Amino acid sequence: MSCRCARLVLIIICVIAVPFRSPAPLIYRPGEGWTYESVEGGGKWQRSRAKEQLEVAQTAFDKKDYSVGLKAARRVVRVWPLSDYAPQAQYLVGRCYEATGKDEKAFAEYQKVIEKQPKIANYQEIVQRQYDIANKYLAGKWFKLWGYIPIFSSMEKTSEMYQKIVKNGPYSEVAPQAQMKIGAAREKQSNYALAAKAYETAADRYHDRPQVAADALYKQALAYDKQAQTAEYDQSTAGQAIATFTDFMTLYPNDPRVADAQKIITTLKTEQARGSFEIAKFYEKYKRWNGAMVYYNEVIVLDANSRYAAPARQRIDELKKRVTASTK
Repeated sequence: MSCRCARLVLIIICVIAVPFRSPAPLIYRPGEGWTYESVEGGGKWQRSRAKEQLEVAQTAFDKKDYSVGLKAARRVVRVWPLSDYAPQAQYLVGRCYEATGKDEKAFAEYQKVIEKQPKIANYQEIVQRQYDIANKYLAGKWFKLWGYIPIFSSMEKTSEMYQKIVKNGPYSEVAPQAQMKIGAAREKQSNYALAAKAYETAADRYHDRPQVAADALYKQALAYDKQAQTAEYDQSTAGQAIATFTDFMTLYPNDPRVADAQKIITTLKTEQARGSFEIAKFYEKYKRWNGAMVYYNEVIVLDANSRYAAPARQRIDELKKRVTASTK
């Protein structure tokens, strides 16, 4: 034990006694925070003019020195916020974050560019980058706590990203697909009502783009169908699904999905008939004969060929006899 202690003491003495150089001392600058900089470098990345400062940022970014590039670009935005160079610097801030995998921060920085300079020359590229980032989160990428610790996947936050993209420019190149992806995010939440609403917006807003509108209308109907499957005895959503599928088939009769739409409608009508049949049984259980007959009759009206139609007719005949007997 004494030998081990002696060795430990010797190691500590050597560490203290042998001088070593810190490759990057910690420097604090107001508005820029704590950063590491080489002793030789000092503040060589700083310039006294916005144009020259932006050049430093761009050069560092091109060399993949994202730490310096980020600091230099942020300094342009902070020191010369109204200069002609601020928008490009703000864009570079986003690029540096994106290049280092900090996608959520990158999205936010791109958003600042769009909000402050909506007519910036590379507008389409910026919203495309936002769209690509949002797609990562739709695919399951986790959001980070304090920007560093991945802790959760959120379709709510992902949907908000797509909403910002659409709001930035409803008729930009990526806006139609961003609107569609809002629906996809809502479906992943199993919030089919909001998903259907998002698809409906896409179908209405981009009706002049047949491919987008057809896809939106079909997915809207599918969302209603999924909602109908989760709503016990709620026939309204099934009816909305049937109506939307019918609109789809009417507007796009040559779409290859028409046959699938027709099959789903048949299934939905059968489900509607089942729902009405169950409601009728409920009324019959409590001897409310007239109410039961209304719903048994609805079974036949909804789908006269379903497996519920024949039993419904039998029950109607039986209940008529009971009603007649009770009135005598």
